[in-house]
Amino acid sequence: MKPLPTKESYYHRPKIIVHKKWAEMGGWGIIPPMSAERAYLVTLNYQGGPGDINESLSELERLTLTAGGEVVGTRKYTRPRPDVALFLGSGQARELAQSVKTNTLDIVIVDHELRPIQQRNLEEVLQVKVIDRTQLILDIFAQRARSHEGKLQVELAQLSYLLPRLTGQGILLSRLGGGIGTKGPGESKLEYDRRRVRERISALKNQLETLKRTRSLQRKDREGVPLPLVSLVGYTNAGKSALLTALTRAQTLVEDKLFATLDLTTRKLILPPALEVLLTDTVGFIRRLPHYLVAAFRSTLEEVVSADVLLHVADASHPGWEGQINTVKAVLQELGAGDKVTVLVLNKMDQVSPMLRRRFTHQFPGAVQISALTGEGLDGLRAVLAERLTQSWPLATFEIPYERSEVRALLMRRGHVVKETYGQKQIILKARVSPKVAGQFKEFRKSVGGKR
Repeated sequence: MKPLPTKESYYHRPKIIVHKKWAEMGGWGIIPPMSAERAYLVTLNYQGGPGDINESLSELERLTLTAGGEVVGTRKYTRPRPDVALFLGSGQARELAQSVKTNTLDIVIVDHELRPIQQRNLEEVLQVKVIDRTQLILDIFAQRARSHEGKLQVELAQLSYLLPRLTGQGILLSRLGGGIGTKGPGESKLEYDRRRVRERISALKNQLETLKRTRSLQRKDREGVPLPLVSLVGYTNAGKSALLTALTRAQTLVEDKLFATLDLTTRKLILPPALEVLLTDTVGFIRRLPHYLVAAFRSTLEEVVSADVLLHVADASHPGWEGQINTVKAVLQELGAGDKVTVLVLNKMDQVSPMLRRRFTHQFPGAVQISALTGEGLDGLRAVLAERLTQSWPLATFEIPYERSEVRALLMRRGHVVKETYGQKQIILKARVSPKVAGQFKEFRKSVGGKR
């Protein structure tokens, strides 16, 4: 008879285990590994699978290193379609089991999302912990989350992933059985765990809904001071945080790691000649971004939907830049922001060959080529951003008495001044301003409309 599993062994699959301190509070916690786990990466080439498995496997390796693992080796298999029970073929699984035994591995990471039954069967064959791509990304998010909201969002995503993977071990996890005190209604250990997870998920959703309402109030407060909102979006490690730092001199974390920052950072940015905008850095995207994360981070990603202009930052030096650009476009479409005014920013141009520069100029004529590291192209980016923000605003004429010079200063910061004329008693400003700003200064406004 097998021994009863401990809490740690029972929850080892999703790497989410009951933390003693959190358990007393009715929650769930993450216990990181004490040392780097020796990992073997596996991908399967099949019809309808990921397009470029080499690029995807290379990305999985970077994800593993970011999570703190040590990549011992990689292996590519080919099948017409994934096996229903093992994902791999039975012969492939036995061959992989031999590699696991030879290399003394701690974990096998599969570059696909596994069904719960496939994950369990692989673990039985390989006799080692098996996780999939989704679980690895969730683990990285758990390590990177810093804010209270970010931690709640990650925990919600992890528990949503965990719930269908809670499976019992036959009668070993059941409180129902023979003997005194076991007759009548009861509850299996599995159902008890599922109920606890569902209760925690419900509590997390309620907390996040409260934070969402708070964020909505903050957004309304910002609308009271009508500053345009610009959001940085892009593939993970494209250099969004570095660009935010370069443009606003904000003290943000900049690392050459995937998902280095998860929490929103908003700073004020001055565009020429004196236009004030809010610039927000958002979480990076990735191929096959787990839908658990998209659902959990939806309130945070609403900043993307509500933005006036998106700065799509792409790593021009990455070999797979084209696929990364398409991935970001697909995620934006999923979020309902596919039609937003977007400026493509090709970053890390200091690492790009002259030939590739010419290709970018021809293929993306409206893009801005920059280097957040060296400062190349940042002035041009500011000018393009100011133009894209204000091009749809109507042209308004304002007559401002000299004694109300503060109104002129505000219009300089809230809009784009096209022409300024000094009369005998007043200043005449022609400026492109948003409808809200035009309404805010309606007592000085003489006309609205026109394209010139």
